[in-house]
Amino acid sequence: MKKKDGFQGERSIQLPKKVLEKIYGSKIYQSLYITYIGYYPKAQFHFRERKIGTNESILIYCVNGEGWLKIENKVHHININQFIILPEGISHAYGTNPENPWTIYWLHFKGTESKAIADALFEKMLMNDHLVHFSQNRVNLFEELYNNLERGYGKSNTGYTSMLLWHFLATFLHDDCFSEPLRILEKNSVEKAIEYMRNNVHLKLSLNDICIHVCLSTSYFSLLFKNKTGYSLIEYFNHLKIQSACQYLQFSKLRINEIGSKLGIDDPYYFSKLFSDLMGISPRAYRQNFMKVVQS
Repeated sequence: MKKKDGFQGERSIQLPKKVLEKIYGSKIYQSLYITYIGYYPKAQFHFRERKIGTNESILIYCVNGEGWLKIENKVHHININQFIILPEGISHAYGTNPENPWTIYWLHFKGTESKAIADALFEKMLMNDHLVHFSQNRVNLFEELYNNLERGYGKSNTGYTSMLLWHFLATFLHDDCFSEPLRILEKNSVEKAIEYMRNNVHLKLSLNDICIHVCLSTSYFSLLFKNKTGYSLIEYFNHLKIQSACQYLQFSKLRINEIGSKLGIDDPYYFSKLFSDLMGISPRAYRQNFMKVVQS
């Protein structure tokens, strides 16, 4: 049985073709924009099947109930606080569990960068990494997207929603960064290591020092940290040191070798090289450039 007449309390907005053409004609907003957006509460008998996919990407966020998704001849069970992403051109079918119908926020999006974003989210989903912490802030972002489009398709409304869409999709791609209160309560080993390095940026911490702090082996945690952040532990620690160095160069009168020493780097040559390699400019030139801006 498939519902055709809609669901009580449902909302949706489909942007007109001429409006979409105007958005795509904008160099600023053509990279990412909404084509269709909606909300289905307790959508009993909800079902969609698209054998050749669509020419846009689709995001579905389940906040209650259950559903299912079929892609590549495999059925995935969808639970509360999980998302579905369907990149353009992928055959799919999805629907609700009639015994426990899902409540979903959903949107379709396009743009020159939409495929890259959808593919990244799709990879997370295929790795079963599509559970996100519930956040009222995420729901508020959706409502802000919807409410602006509901007020019409003026340049400000559509432009603002196109830029806000980046933030909304980022909450799914980088949920660990978005759910700040939960991150504080549920700090994992990577976050503990980063906090430890930040609090001890003035020390000479070794790889072993950091791994001892999080109670994990150096071989295991080194790989885990790099997979999570894209950098090795020592690279990340050096980034934090140089970030502090920039602050000292801008807002203190300390000599360059003194700044290095305050950050646990006693060799001035090594400090200058480390700074130059990361910032693309020497510490002395960085300070001079900052002073020129302040005095101009």
